[in-house]
Amino acid sequence: MSKGDAPDTRGLIREAYHIAGITEAECRSIFLDWALAVDEEIEASIDVLLARHGEVHPQHPMTKVLRQGLTPPDAAPRRRGGWRRHKR
Repeated sequence: MSKGDAPDTRGLIREAYHIAGITEAECRSIFLDWALAVDEEIEASIDVLLARHGEVHPQHPMTKVLRQGLTPPDAAPRRRGGWRRHKR
């Protein structure tokens, strides 16, 4: 596995697994960078990456982030913010 192979064309995910002490937040940042450059179906690409890396490193933060990438977002967005005073 070297840089340039599908689905990790730039080797970002592979390198994340080799960074000692990487945090989940750093993995999310790397994942976002990777996801923006994916030309193929992202779910299929994540499946390949999980098969390639996740089985070998099940407790790695990147494995957790990849699994979260397969989870669909909440259907209804939730309102954020505090109480709003109505004008009279």
